[in-house]
Amino acid sequence: MTITTLNIAILTVSDTRTEETDTSGLTLKNCAEAGGHVVVEKMIVKDDLFHIRAVVSAWIHQADVNVILITGGTGFASRDVTPDAIEPLLVQKIPGFGELFRQVSYDEIGNSTIQSRATAGIANRTFVAALPGSTGACKTAWKNILSDQLDSNHKPCNFVQLIN
Repeated sequence: MTITTLNIAILTVSDTRTEETDTSGLTLKNCAEAGGHVVVEKMIVKDDLFHIRAVVSAWIHQADVNVILITGGTGFASRDVTPDAIEPLLVQKIPGFGELFRQVSYDEIGNSTIQSRATAGIANRTFVAALPGSTGACKTAWKNILSDQLDSNHKPCNFVQLIN
C-alpha cells in the first residue's frame, strides 16, 4: 500500500536556536521526509505565547498544511508557553498523546519525563503536536508515536483518517 503523503510544517520554539543550531527541528524534518512526507514550512520563533499562537493559527488555516509539529517550550520554565499558546486553538484535544509520550520517554530519561507538557490535538482538520525541545525527545516521539500515526496504512487507526 502507498502511504498518504502529508504536508508538514515544523515550528521550533526557542530564544537561543538558529537554523544552524536547530537540531530538534532538523530531526523532525529528516524524520518526516524519510517517512514519505513533505515539509512545506519550517520556522523558528521566540518563546512568546502570542507569536507562537499567531504562527500556528496561520498554518492551521493554510490549505497546504496537514500537520504542525512544534518542538520546544513544553516544560515548566517561565518562558515555556507552547502548550498554553496552542491549546486554545485545538478543537479536539488528544489527551492520550501527552500521556503516551511521557510513557515511552520514561524508558529513556526516567521520571524526568514528568516535566514534559507534550500535547496534541486537531484544529481545522490539521493535526498539531507540541514536543519537548530536545533532539532525543523528537526522535522518541517520531519513532514511538508519529511514524505510525502519520502513516495512512497503520491499523487499526491513525491520525491521517482525522485530517483527510
